Amino acid sequence: MSLAEVLPAARRLTPTEKLKLIRILAEDLEKAEDISPLEPFKTYDLPTPYNCFGAGAVLMETLKRSDASQQ
Repeated sequence: MSLAEVLPAARRLTPTEKLKLIRILAEDLEKAEDISPLEPFKTYDLPTPYNCFGAGAVLMETLKRSDASQQ
């Protein structure tokens, strides 16, 4: 069965039934071992631009160059 066949029926469900469906699908995904390389309850570092002051300067310089080239 394809997603195109399932979606119309899923959209006719009541809000409560939709929540139950979401929970069932989430549990199925949780049981699948190969769905994600992430491990449950493990902390992962995610690099962000916070406290990277040099990155802000580079972005500002790029923005200035972009504005100058459009004029």
